[in-house]
Amino acid sequence: MAKTAKDARKNDPERTREDILEVATEEFSEFGLSGARVDSIAEKTRTSKRMIYYYYGSKEGLYLAVLERAYRKIRSLESDLQLSALPPQEALRQLIGTTFDHDEENPDFVRLVSIENIHHAMHMKRSSVIADLNISVIRTIQDILDRGLATGAFKRQADAIDVHMLISAFCFFRVSNRYTFGTIFERDLSEANLYARHKSLITDAVLSYLRSDNLAGEGGS
Repeated sequence: MAKTAKDARKNDPERTREDILEVATEEFSEFGLSGARVDSIAEKTRTSKRMIYYYYGSKEGLYLAVLERAYRKIRSLESDLQLSALPPQEALRQLIGTTFDHDEENPDFVRLVSIENIHHAMHMKRSSVIADLNISVIRTIQDILDRGLATGAFKRQADAIDVHMLISAFCFFRVSNRYTFGTIFERDLSEANLYARHKSLITDAVLSYLRSDNLAGEGGS
């Protein structure tokens, strides 16, 4: 007798967990933590609430696992770029471009982060993973900044977290506010020419900032 997909997954718990996280990402990003239903996730993954709670302990535990998976994905993309092998300006261009494309292609990530901000990051604070994951991007940016100063490509002694915030703010805003912004100003932010222009805009803005001298009285990193 042929095995069903459900039977096959019983022997592949890793795949089962990944399926649950995939569907849970859609559920939480669509309905938020309070509105998401574990029953719905179980039905769509052809598992059971009991199995989901076995793996993740609770609805909040599943939500936190979804958050960790989302951050792990973007940090993994960044590490795959091998930016330390590139000249500092090119490395920063690659990092910004990757962040820009990731946020555009992963609106679920943007919605999840927005939801967690509504909850004042109370669930994220329980994670022993997310903080460590995000240290990596700051170290990467710091390395780029240090190399840029050493080679003369950059003049400004910038703070790595400030630079990360600058990049993230623009890339995140385009996705998080695309409907309100698009409605108010009658612009489709996903339109190809506008997409390319905005990608160039944030890249040029960050590089121009780093190439300029520190203002008088401004502290460095």
